Amino acid sequence: MPNIFIISENIFPDWNIEEEKFIRLAKRILKFYLALPEVNKSCCLNGFEYESISFDFLYCDSNKTHDINKEYRNKDYPADIITFAIFADSEEKFIFDGEINLGEVIIALDKVQEEAEKKGVSREHELAFLISHGILHLLGFDHQTEEDYNFIIDLQNKALEYVKI
Repeated sequence: MPNIFIISENIFPDWNIEEEKFIRLAKRILKFYLALPEVNKSCCLNGFEYESISFDFLYCDSNKTHDINKEYRNKDYPADIITFAIFADSEEKFIFDGEINLGEVIIALDKVQEEAEKKGVSREHELAFLISHGILHLLGFDHQTEEDYNFIIDLQNKALEYVKI
């Protein structure tokens, strides 16, 4: 199993999340996904040699995701999560000193709070759900079809069950 390096930054003042806790959680989820044959054989890492994987989390508010959506995706609405899957989306797969940088996951914590209330789950559960979702995007999975969407949701539910969330 590769070394995993995650950088996390929270610029949302209304929720002082335990960043180290969610970094540990994200590492466990990534390891879980990479151990699944259906993920490993289909993800963007397949066929590459590497010693470590890195990616970033930015926790912010929906105003920030709205700005990012407008600027980079030409979409005029706030998102709960935006993923920039650098390695998965690049034509040239760049590995530097044995490390693959998968990209960045941006999560609007105010949207996490709203969604958690709607679903009747804890904020931590909803945040873990989005983290697991973002990791799948970093690995190159998308949900353009109903079949792909169901595949991703199933993987997310299995991951959360595995990490006991």
